[in-house]
Amino acid sequence: MTDRRRATGRSTLRALSLFATTACLAAAALPAQAADELTLYTTREPGLIQPLLTAFTATTKIQVNTVFVKDGLLERVKAEGARSPADVLMTVDVGNLLDLVDGGVTQPVKSAALESAIPANLRGADGHWFALSMRARVLYADKGLKLGAFRYEDLADPKWKGKVCIRAGQHPYNTALVASLIAHDGEAKTEQWLRGVKANLARKATGGDRDVARDILGGICDIGLANSYYVGQMKSSKEGSDARKWGDAIQVVRPTFANGKSGGTHVNISGAAVAKNAPQRANAVKLLEFLVSDSAQSLYAQANYEYPVRKGVALDPIIGQTIGELKVDPLPLTEIAKYRKQASALVDKVGFDR
Repeated sequence: MTDRRRATGRSTLRALSLFATTACLAAAALPAQAADELTLYTTREPGLIQPLLTAFTATTKIQVNTVFVKDGLLERVKAEGARSPADVLMTVDVGNLLDLVDGGVTQPVKSAALESAIPANLRGADGHWFALSMRARVLYADKGLKLGAFRYEDLADPKWKGKVCIRAGQHPYNTALVASLIAHDGEAKTEQWLRGVKANLARKATGGDRDVARDILGGICDIGLANSYYVGQMKSSKEGSDARKWGDAIQVVRPTFANGKSGGTHVNISGAAVAKNAPQRANAVKLLEFLVSDSAQSLYAQANYEYPVRKGVALDPIIGQTIGELKVDPLPLTEIAKYRKQASALVDKVGFDR
């Protein structure tokens, strides 16, 4: 090992040690929580969930102290250890949620309210995590196309050569879909599919989901994959704005899997877990139960254009009219998540993002 590598290693260890020490001291300095409050650590933008938290406090009189953690949520909670003030851990993408579980910073919850509201494929069998809302990975397409039914596997059809736009394959939204394809079709077929989609790209796999709609309007591509809630964001934008033009330029189709017996569409989630060392465990469970209530699920739909996990909750009108009711692929998210590392490796193997 070179002196430079040794120095780098020592610096890294010192930084990690300092982070752990600082986190523990900060946690120790925090005042004890009152019985009528809880602390939420979240990677979701606070503005997206504040209407839900405000409604929770108005209903229960329990104050929510929100800590926005953009990166390193697992590392922070681990460093804080038993002194962590976190009661609820909230994040987006099932992979991020399962990382918390695998990292040993969550605890099981047994709740009839949660189990009755959330389908089994959208929660941990052991009660360590729960989906709170869904976003479907849907097809954006030029309005002039006559598509009918569409399968995810169809994106690799040579007839779409030079007509597909998509964000980076290594983005969690896409690695989750690739993992689903591995679960449905096997690794060999999924690799073939990735190569086919790459060959069909109209441009490099880059940008964001809304850029797919932008480039369809611009004539760069005809079709592409993106998340469902962006449709609501674009179509609700100010009349005449670029985002509104992008949203109005597309039709949206709910794809299925060729080997999916139920004909369901791939979804990812926002979700939450009760922290392992939650000082206010009872309040934490109350928050999760509230978030799957009819009123809160309606707020998820109206404020964020997401799909509710609870059946019978009305969709936002834009989502209802543009995309419609969602039939979810019943494959358990835990099964899909098993293939995340394989999915990421395949993306690199075929040079999808190059």
